[in-house]
Amino acid sequence: MTPEYSEQDGVGVHDALQRLWTPHRLSYVQGAGKAEGDEPAGCPFCRVVALSDEDGLIIARGAEVFAVLNLYPYNPGHLMVLPYRHVPDYTDLTASETAEFAAFTQKAMRVARHVAAPHGFNVGMNQGVVAGAGIAAHLHQHVVPRWGGDANFMPVIGHTKVLPQLLGETRQLLADGWKAVD
Repeated sequence: MTPEYSEQDGVGVHDALQRLWTPHRLSYVQGAGKAEGDEPAGCPFCRVVALSDEDGLIIARGAEVFAVLNLYPYNPGHLMVLPYRHVPDYTDLTASETAEFAAFTQKAMRVARHVAAPHGFNVGMNQGVVAGAGIAAHLHQHVVPRWGGDANFMPVIGHTKVLPQLLGETRQLLADGWKAVD
């Protein structure tokens, strides 16, 4: 199916570029859903666990941690592993939380390989605001599937990430994969 383009009258110099409008990203740019302070009541990660898995984009729930799809993914299948407990630092985890946190990270990678065959992964966490944590008050580890050629000019020049699948569809694919993979 070929998309339809329509011209709009207005002011400007024609530059022969197509525009990819992403109005759904405006809430992110404006800071909607960002943590308000360091308390659990203002934390989107603490709020999401009260939602249904579908509404909260939760992939799997464990005894002490859960896996959730990133609402603003770098790549398809970009998820995060988090403790239920509202703690800011990796050293704050108990031994049992640390074990389940690691096990969920490993399983997330196995599931992504099973359902999407990525060529590699970026796995990591930013500890503290100065280290780049967007929500520093609640520990979270990113698991980002990577494919050869997945980074192109769009994010660099166009400040736009093109994703081939809706978040709900990606969540369902990973949730189904979570049940199928050991």
